[in-house]
Amino acid sequence: MQRILSRGEIEGLDHTHIPRLAQPEERSVFQERANRLRQLAAESSIGDYLLVMAHVAEAQQAALLRYTTIPGAAKEQVDRAQAHGMPPLQATGWKRDGTWLAILADIVQHVQAQAEMPDAVKTICQNIIGEIATKTDSLEHLADALLARFDEGVDAARAPFVMAALQVYWTRLGINFPEGDLPIITPFGVCPCCGSLPVSSIVRIGGSRDGMRYAICGLCSTEWHVVRVTCTHCEDTEKITYHSIEAGSEAIKAESCGKCNTYRKIFYQNKDQMVEAVADDLATLELDMLMGEEGFYRVSDNPFLWQQHQTED
Repeated sequence: MQRILSRGEIEGLDHTHIPRLAQPEERSVFQERANRLRQLAAESSIGDYLLVMAHVAEAQQAALLRYTTIPGAAKEQVDRAQAHGMPPLQATGWKRDGTWLAILADIVQHVQAQAEMPDAVKTICQNIIGEIATKTDSLEHLADALLARFDEGVDAARAPFVMAALQVYWTRLGINFPEGDLPIITPFGVCPCCGSLPVSSIVRIGGSRDGMRYAICGLCSTEWHVVRVTCTHCEDTEKITYHSIEAGSEAIKAESCGKCNTYRKIFYQNKDQMVEAVADDLATLELDMLMGEEGFYRVSDNPFLWQQHQTED
């Protein structure tokens, strides 16, 4: 579970400095997600799916600790990113090596081996294992589509597993990347590390981040500071509204923008210390339905939930 700072640790931190970003915690980033998914599953209408994803997250944690060496950005890539203020580990267009497929194999084999796993999930895992062995092109195309956020070319059944492997791959890249080599300024609304979109944001507690809002990357798990009451999509500050489910948790809200007509969820650790960006976002589909009914659209998908593209007859 997430580690709670002791009183001495909190008092010893510099409360005047607001960290621009926080790189993921190698020892616990996916395990915390798995723990939270299990906790939320107990009272969720999609509890069975959350439990499947908890197994995925546990496999992700094991893979992150196993695959510690992945080819990172070359010096010329870093220099170019610094010169132009761009994320140095830009996900779209990145030349992945075969490590990501090894990670994917580890994840699906772990999930498939769970006795309580539904047969349908086991079949999906088995099919992916077969593709890794015989035709990786289809998986590479799916990975490219997910990273580019294409509407077409996405298989909703395989997508969460492929995305899980890509998350491990880029989280490892992010952990290994020297924070000091990140550009001082990067485009608003995207991860300063890999250029992906945030899945949600969290208002943190404790130390120099107390009361500060951080957007969380849906790919590499990097967190970056975003001023509160600011649209995480268009940066507007005048037409921000907060929505919640009646009688729901005070720790969970949707932050909408009347200017660009979008929303993302925002979670508050002072109301629930255990909130986790991906898990709590996935478990609050009722709030997504409410926002859709009110005419707002979601800017970026949850990495564990993809809709099958429907073609017209």
